[in-house]
Amino acid sequence: MTAFANNMYDGDADQMMSGLDPADCITVLPDAKDPKVADADRRIRIMWGQYLLDDLLHDHYNSLVCAVNAHDNSHGIITQLAELLPTSQWHEDSITRHAKHFVQPHHVTVVKYDMDTVEVLALLRPSEHDHLTVDDLAEGFSIVSEMIERKPHRKPCATVSFIGAHANKLVNAQGGEPSFESVLRTMYEGGFTGDVYPATYMWESSAPVFARYPFPESIERMRSGGF
Repeated sequence: MTAFANNMYDGDADQMMSGLDPADCITVLPDAKDPKVADADRRIRIMWGQYLLDDLLHDHYNSLVCAVNAHDNSHGIITQLAELLPTSQWHEDSITRHAKHFVQPHHVTVVKYDMDTVEVLALLRPSEHDHLTVDDLAEGFSIVSEMIERKPHRKPCATVSFIGAHANKLVNAQGGEPSFESVLRTMYEGGFTGDVYPATYMWESSAPVFARYPFPESIERMRSGGF
């Protein structure tokens, strides 16, 4: 058997890194059956450990999917992005006023914001809903996926995870926050296969994670008690 060096870093950094608290680390599991064979299925990439705003500002994406509301977007990523992009002419007040023109009582609306280097496709929750629901998310991503398909220049596209939001809180049928897997499933079933950025607090998850969705069949066997 061929021996491979397992040094990751120069100098003594490997030894020092091994002493880090495991609670501060993410364990990413491999999901490919054979890494030498290309996966024919399109999947969502999950960008663990990556900062969305940094990647947007460094031109990694042509479009972003996030949430917007018709009341207050002062703490949303859409306003942060508008303030950081040097050629964007949007600000919190104009973002909110623009959203008010499109809000519907019972259906989610996808509102477009041209920020020059990035086009934001923002999911605007119905006015009759106190929070964004999983059904709203499904409707929104069905529209978003069609918009991306019709205009390929919107690729590559990234999206927030919609988990951990406050003004645009996402809820399931029981009124609680859905699992990350439920969100990924909803996006994927809507036709989305771009990149998803988990909330940074999710990096502290004690459970091992996968870097792509759909997850491998092995997780279904685990759920049913198999190995």
